Amino acid sequence: MSTAASGRREVREGTDYIVLTRTFRAPIQDVWAAVTEPQRLERWIGTWTGDPESGEVTFRMTAEGEDVEPETYRIEVCDPPRRLRTNSLTQGPEGQEWLLDLQLSEDDGTTTLTFAQAVTDPAVVAEVGPGWEYYLDRLVAAQAGDEVGAIDFEADYFPAMAEHYRALCDGQRTG
Repeated sequence: MSTAASGRREVREGTDYIVLTRTFRAPIQDVWAAVTEPQRLERWIGTWTGDPESGEVTFRMTAEGEDVEPETYRIEVCDPPRRLRTNSLTQGPEGQEWLLDLQLSEDDGTTTLTFAQAVTDPAVVAEVGPGWEYYLDRLVAAQAGDEVGAIDFEADYFPAMAEHYRALCDGQRTG
């Protein structure tokens, strides 16, 4: 679990992103399954339905409660078990598009997940950054077999990490 904000800002092809990294003592295929298989995904964030072969799936965040509306995501890149890039076709929370890019690499039994989200509205990054810290820590806990429900967003993530993310994007341009 994170004790401090770990995200950083990167510019990729002219677009600003917040980027977070987590490591796992697990094979890459296992971590890939945790971020792509509906039953494994549901343990820490949500689930999806639909046919990925069509290029679109419907995702619903189950960790946010029962009343969260599902969103449609276009699968832009799917290169198992190394990369998944999706883009929301419906506007996500805070009214912004969600372009998400997950990249995995494995070295000597340790898999590194690099998660990036395009920042189209710097005004929401103070909430979005801590949110991804929270969800990625839930992924780490799920992978370790720990209780994901013990991770407390309000006590440890928001507003505690908000200033870190606000400072990352102060004065940034949007992609």
